[in-house]
Amino acid sequence: MDKRSTEVLIVGAGMTGLALGLALADEGVSVELLEPQELGLDPLEDQISDLLTRTPEARVSALTLASEQLLRNLGVWGTLSESRAEAYTDMHVWDGETRGEIHFSADDLHEPYLGQIVENRLIVLALLQRAVEHPDIRLTFGVTLKSIEFADDEQRCLLSDDSTRECQLVVGADGAHSSARRLGALGTHEWDYGHHAIVATLRIEGSHQHCCWQRFTEDGPLALLPLESESNDLVSLVWSTSPENAERLYGLADDELATAITRASDMKVGKVIEVASRTRVPLRQRHAQRYVRAGLALVGDAAHTIHPLAGQGVNLGFQDVAALVEVLSDARERREFMGSERVLRRYQRRQMPVNLRMSALMQGFKTLFTPQPPIVELARSIGMRAIDQCGPVKQHLMQDAMGLRSDLPKLLRRPLKI
Repeated sequence: MDKRSTEVLIVGAGMTGLALGLALADEGVSVELLEPQELGLDPLEDQISDLLTRTPEARVSALTLASEQLLRNLGVWGTLSESRAEAYTDMHVWDGETRGEIHFSADDLHEPYLGQIVENRLIVLALLQRAVEHPDIRLTFGVTLKSIEFADDEQRCLLSDDSTRECQLVVGADGAHSSARRLGALGTHEWDYGHHAIVATLRIEGSHQHCCWQRFTEDGPLALLPLESESNDLVSLVWSTSPENAERLYGLADDELATAITRASDMKVGKVIEVASRTRVPLRQRHAQRYVRAGLALVGDAAHTIHPLAGQGVNLGFQDVAALVEVLSDARERREFMGSERVLRRYQRRQMPVNLRMSALMQGFKTLFTPQPPIVELARSIGMRAIDQCGPVKQHLMQDAMGLRSDLPKLLRRPLKI
């Protein structure tokens, strides 16, 4: 039987798992990443080049400045910025049922942009490109985690190929249906949002103007996110709507769906003339009752999933990564055992309130923008316009959304300007 040891075993080699692996390995921690999919490691440079010859994929992330800084610190941002990252300078949000609207601009904070839109696949490839070259990272593909035997001094993991791993700490970074979370008996609170998201790449007649556009309709939010292109004519659609309407929209012919999006977006970016790479995703809220137990920690979607209306999912996952790395690094300096529950609870105390607050905020937005009595809709409209006209409030909201808070973990903080 194949038996190996590592300090940290990370289950899941997506964006969050790879970022965590690189950050820990850069601290001198030996790491192994397990991924059930067979990820091709043919020259990753060629895979990136091939990706860039095609229309951008539908699944994208809106990265905050804090997440960008994390990727800079991991040595992968150059690959992304030189390939296909789209900086957005503005965000326009409006209520489709009233006259309420808010416009955010990077100029208000004297910043060059608010964030970056990048394809998820491109982020994974850039992280993989560095991970395969790192001497302290082992990548194991095509295997799953079957069981974990927890002990005070080490965890013994049995894999689907009947090999075993002994480690100080197992980290679940394996998404919403996390096997690590299940094997660790960490329960969840969850409920259905009552929304499915239609996701697609669109070509538009006008220009996206380097702006994120979001309309709150009576059936759910519709977002158009700018994508990098020569003519600024590509956007990523994320339309959250009822399951029935999502099924209807998904079944439309391309030209019919283009017409429906044009109408629903009030033609803010002109007429939609092409629809590509469409997919439909059920939206469900999940939050682990605990993020940790002795020998196990959860990060990213394994710990929490939220509504995509604010585009904060991957950013919260990267914040989990930065917080956990900081906690584990401090523990190693104190010669503490990384897998001890006492150490891991420091991570939970730091991140659970942050993620719960964002989860509650997203649920509040969803509830607020569902059909309401006329008096509530009037108040909603007045409130949006009042915020739009109040500079200090808008600046505070933008700083928080962009990841410019001073209490963030070190890996997310930008260097001080001298």
